[in-house]
Amino acid sequence: MNQSKLTKYGTQLKVVSKNGKKTRKNEMGWKESISIASDETVKFEFKGVYMFHCHILEHEDNGMMGEVMVN
Repeated sequence: MNQSKLTKYGTQLKVVSKNGKKTRKNEMGWKESISIASDETVKFEFKGVYMFHCHILEHEDNGMMGEVMVN
């Protein structure tokens, strides 16, 4: 399984769910970065415009870097 460490700059994020399931205890609370498997869907709680990227350079170079706006 391929893992990526996603970092969002400008504020912290809160994981609401992974794959539609409630957040595990070790992932609760406000985070600066989280690990996401390639087959996972993650919902976050945050608002604003932020820069994000993966810490694996190959992933970052292939599109896992950008800006996201959340309302």
